[in-house]
Amino acid sequence: MNVPNRLTILRVIMIPLFVVAMLWQSLPYSDYIAGGLFIAACLTDFLDGYLARKYNQITTFGKFMDPLADKLLVCAALICFLADDDSEMPVWVVIIIISREFIISGFRLVAAEKGVTIAASYWGKVKTVVQMGMSILLIFNFTHPVFRIIDPIFIYSALVLTIISLVDYLYKNRAVMKEAG
Repeated sequence: MNVPNRLTILRVIMIPLFVVAMLWQSLPYSDYIAGGLFIAACLTDFLDGYLARKYNQITTFGKFMDPLADKLLVCAALICFLADDDSEMPVWVVIIIISREFIISGFRLVAAEKGVTIAASYWGKVKTVVQMGMSILLIFNFTHPVFRIIDPIFIYSALVLTIISLVDYLYKNRAVMKEAG
C-alpha cells in the first residue's frame, strides 16, 4: 500500500468524523472542527494525486477509490447541509449532484466488468474542486453580506459543472455503454 493510497483511505476515515462535527451542533466549535476536517480531507485529495503522479504510483485501487472518496466526502457534506435549517443549499441541487455521482459510479462498474478502468476527467476534477470550495464556504456559513452573493455563485457553478462533467464523461466513454448493451 503506497502513500497516495493511504491518503485516500485517510480521507475516507475522515468522513464520519466530519459528519459528526457537522451534525453535532452542541459540540463547541463544531463548524470549525467540521471545516478543518473537510479542508484536511480536501488536501489529502490533492496530495495523493500529486504524489501518485510524481512518483509514478498510480494504481487501479487509486483510480477507483480516489474519485469514490471524493464523492463520499462531497455527498456527505451536501446531505449535512440539508439537515441545517440555515443552509442555502436547495434540495433539488443536492438531488442532481448526488444523482450524477450514482450514474458515474454505475458507469464505472460497467466499465470495470469489461476490464476498463476509467480515470477522472478534466471536467470531473474541476467539478470536484468547485464542489469542495462551495462546501467549505457553506460549512463555515460566513455571515458577511458578500457571501449572500458568493455562496449562490458557487452552488450554481457546482451544479453546472456537475452536469457538464456528466455529459462529457458519458460522451467520451459511450463505447463502453454500447458494448454493454
